[in-house]
Amino acid sequence: MPLASLDEIRARVGQEVGVSSWLVVDQKRIDEFADATEDRQFIHVDPEAAAQTPFGGTIAHGFLSLSLLSRMAAEATFLPEGLRMAVNYGFDRVRFLAPVRAGKRVRGRFLLDSVDEKAPGQLLFRHQVTVEIEGENKPALTAEWLGLMFV
Repeated sequence: MPLASLDEIRARVGQEVGVSSWLVVDQKRIDEFADATEDRQFIHVDPEAAAQTPFGGTIAHGFLSLSLLSRMAAEATFLPEGLRMAVNYGFDRVRFLAPVRAGKRVRGRFLLDSVDEKAPGQLLFRHQVTVEIEGENKPALTAEWLGLMFV
């Protein structure tokens, strides 16, 4: 994540601040996520059974797509100069709009919605995030993501 002055960051409020590179969501990634979360529903891990569903094959967990935001944000968002630590603060809204089929590529698009001082030395960043699926009209998800920055 590139560093920028707080004034430079605040000047970008209301604007798209970045788009990540494409990430492949292959069956190996889906299987590893299933193992880590113990969510092994057949639509994620059984290609033969999943082929019989309207999805036509396995799909990524919605939470897998959501978890990739950290990786995407590392390329596409700014951090304030003097940053000591950044932590996830949560989400105000998450909607899973379209399935990510195994083998598809996704990327994150980030719009900086606000930067507010939560407490002295603590800045709350709000990003509007869209995770796009390559070659598809509907995104995988949209979210209002909050990050707390300690400066």
